Amino acid sequence: PQQPTAGTFYKYLLFLRPATTLRQSYYYSVHYLNTMANLQVILVATSAILLTAAVLPAASADVTVADIVTPEFFNGIKNQAPNSCVGKGFYTLDAFLRAVHSYPNFGNRRSLPGSKREIAAFFAHVTHETGNMCYIEETNRGTYCDPTQFPCAPGKRYYGRGALQLRWNYNYAKSGRENNFDGVNDPDAVARDPVRAWRSALWFWVTNVGPVLPQGFGATIRKINGKECDGGNSAAVRERVGYYNNYCRKFGIPLQTNAGC
Repeated sequence: PQQPTAGTFYKYLLFLRPATTLRQSYYYSVHYLNTMANLQVILVATSAILLTAAVLPAASADVTVADIVTPEFFNGIKNQAPNSCVGKGFYTLDAFLRAVHSYPNFGNRRSLPGSKREIAAFFAHVTHETGNMCYIEETNRGTYCDPTQFPCAPGKRYYGRGALQLRWNYNYAKSGRENNFDGVNDPDAVARDPVRAWRSALWFWVTNVGPVLPQGFGATIRKINGKECDGGNSAAVRERVGYYNNYCRKFGIPLQTNAGC
């Protein structure tokens, strides 16, 4: 008999058109078994792809964040800090990559240059905020308490800690809620655990900074410390832009003509 079409095959499966001959039943059955075998292969391949995506921090296509943030790149920043810096033994590449697993959208733009640009921008701010990964905590330890939305615990200060120097009680509260620590009552938790220090930075970036990156690097400066913009602290802006351009060069992507704010 004639090879059954997809339409007659599915009608057969739904028992809407039973086979009229034994030979036709045989062809339908073979077609069914072949289809199920192909489906099984597809499911196995898809599972392998999903497993790989879960294991490797994403970047884009076949390139991961770990392929971009190499030991050479990471240590090239940290080695600029004096050996006496407390952050040199605290900020590690392993801790960063472990933190990235919690934020798979980081460094995962639609194109490889876009992914590299986000990573360059992130580390430009990390370099500026921590002094080449020298500081774990801010030297100017203000209170940074705004009880409008979230409370402030007695005696606690919400000054900068971690790779992006997380500030303000509401940011500690939200970051803690997502990363399983009590940010209001124990803001020092960010400074005790290197993975948490990176996670708090990635949380702030993915939530507040990353979405404005398409507007340019200057927009990310406004999100992190808008007081520096519009002449507020031109030297700090130039420093951030300098780091950003340097990392863009290292990653082989074009520089922005106007990256300031």
